[in-house]
Amino acid sequence: MNNSSAYIELLKAFPPRPITAEEELMATQAAIDSLLDKGKLTPDERDYLNVLGMLVYEYEQTLEPIPDIYGVELLKALIEEFGLRQKDLIPIFKTESIISDILHEKRQLTTEHIQKMAEFFRVSPAVFFPLHPVSNNLQRGEFAPAQT
Repeated sequence: MNNSSAYIELLKAFPPRPITAEEELMATQAAIDSLLDKGKLTPDERDYLNVLGMLVYEYEQTLEPIPDIYGVELLKALIEEFGLRQKDLIPIFKTESIISDILHEKRQLTTEHIQKMAEFFRVSPAVFFPLHPVSNNLQRGEFAPAQT
């Protein structure tokens, strides 16, 4: 386990706890937003963001049932819902070929993609995570559907 002092400082500044009320959700979302506003994140900041994102996701699951879609499937649903084209997502993915590869599941979403999509669609990064991510992919900053 990586116990770097930078991660410990993040934990001290805003200790992650299970969210049980709207005001706790708002405080956690503010912590997430402040990290996303920084731009490029360190590995410690990405790990901390993932923890906060999971807490938000768990809380949101208790509020109202939502379809269990995430990752590429969620991206496809958002593209359809907002009437977007692949070229509309170039600010997130840099090229249409990367977008196409991700939509055709030839490439996986990275942590950076998820952060940018969360900002673009104004949602929590947690909505792009599976409930049980494959741990090896999580360590590389990539996300894939849970194995069933």
